[in-house]
Amino acid sequence: MPRKERVVVFAIGAVGYPILETLYRGRTHWSMSLAGGACFSAIYAVHKSGRPLLSRCARAAACVTGIEFAVGLVVNRWLRLGVWDYSKNRWNVMGQVCPRFAAVWLGVSALASPVCHGLRLYFSRPIAYNQKQS
Repeated sequence: MPRKERVVVFAIGAVGYPILETLYRGRTHWSMSLAGGACFSAIYAVHKSGRPLLSRCARAAACVTGIEFAVGLVVNRWLRLGVWDYSKNRWNVMGQVCPRFAAVWLGVSALASPVCHGLRLYFSRPIAYNQKQS
């Protein structure tokens, strides 16, 4: 993937994830921008495959849940910033991830599919050059 495409995809996630979190929880943390960039990059990569939508969404949700777990271990456990705690949710893993939010990421991934498709079309378009003839 070209650098410009990677940067744009990461930036969309870095802005979008904190917006979603703010809409849902009423607050966010700067670390969610980094997590969001990584998550949308993973969603974008998964949606490039030719697999059926449900398969792509399940894979993307698994990627996002894995990223959320890793970020949670660093931000919440290691740095003790207490950005989120899912320990009261059923079947949570170390308070960092839980099936409820994995299902949310499945839905978000489905909603992101047309965005990913549009970005792929945008970045795969032919580049028009204005060539001056001497």
